[in-house]
Amino acid sequence: MVVAKISFLLISFLLMLRGYSGSGSSSDNFVEHVALFIFGDSLYDPGNNNYINTTPEFQANFWPYGISYFDPPSGRFSDGRLIPDFIAEYAGLPIIPTYLDPRNSEFVYGANFASGGAGALVETHAGFVVDLKTQLQYFGDLEKQFRQKLGDSKTDQLLSDAVYLFSCGGNDYLAPVGNNESILYPYTHEQYIRMVIGNMTDVFKGIHEKGGRKIGITTVSPLACWPSIRAGRPGNTCNGELDIITSMHNQQLSKKLVELEKELEGFMYSLFDLNTEVSNRMKNPSKYGFKIGDSACCGSGPFGCIYSCGGKRGVTEFDLCDNISDYFFFDSNHNTEVAARQFAELFWDGDSTVTAPYDLKTLFLHQGKRSPTYRKEDL
Repeated sequence: MVVAKISFLLISFLLMLRGYSGSGSSSDNFVEHVALFIFGDSLYDPGNNNYINTTPEFQANFWPYGISYFDPPSGRFSDGRLIPDFIAEYAGLPIIPTYLDPRNSEFVYGANFASGGAGALVETHAGFVVDLKTQLQYFGDLEKQFRQKLGDSKTDQLLSDAVYLFSCGGNDYLAPVGNNESILYPYTHEQYIRMVIGNMTDVFKGIHEKGGRKIGITTVSPLACWPSIRAGRPGNTCNGELDIITSMHNQQLSKKLVELEKELEGFMYSLFDLNTEVSNRMKNPSKYGFKIGDSACCGSGPFGCIYSCGGKRGVTEFDLCDNISDYFFFDSNHNTEVAARQFAELFWDGDSTVTAPYDLKTLFLHQGKRSPTYRKEDL
């Protein structure tokens, strides 16, 4: 009897923390939480590209994607869950719904707008992806729905308390890679980076205008030595110019966020140094529990560097490793679920050398005003 009572109290407490409601009295229909809205590219795309007119190059809704967690494949560019999936779990939220999935109509916990292949620039993979500007427009549409169903006061509080998670910029630098003298021709490095970060800044300001205050964002990964980049180079070498460009981007992004913190009222941000953490795992995989850090589990060619995982992107033959958790890379562009969990943990509450000036846990806990309660049926 005592054990049963303790178990009941424990379960009740956990449900309260996670923000779920059960059946019973009317008070059970109310939910307190901080919502999570997700923007960006394939590192965060939960399957939005399943619902747009694109090609398999920008989709991952086929085997063996999702093999470690999702059956059938969800459209995530991984063997399993992504960074935002774990962040939602740590925040006591369910997996955040895919915005373009017509089966989803309730976004009380947030929405995921990310699109594989998307960039800050509208021109990046134009016609095949949902660019960052359009993702912001989708968020604006959702804001209008909230105001119609919740009213202005509750919507203002929901958007103010929410955390906005971003992964963006990488595709803007990967897309132009080719045989040009400069991969960003006709722009200088500085000009091109200024455009990318300028577009990202416009989106941050757009969210701020709608009431958003808390941004979480990652630096761009060390793309120069990505398996897919090495595949197209003599001797499978890294791309030195791309290394310079991504380093410049990350420096300028950090400076811009400091400026925005001073310029925008109430603006807070969490910057996760994904670049360093990826580089560390590629160079010294055993330190982080991996056996292989520079080759893909799923693909073909040297190091699995050909982007052929699943056999639907022009090359039909591919190899799949026996033990996915041994690898940092799942395919030649994307990390495994194990790596995503490690990154999410560091993003959530890593020390200040990794995530600064705040970690995501702090952003979720920080609230300017007391959160209201939202009825799920209102949304």
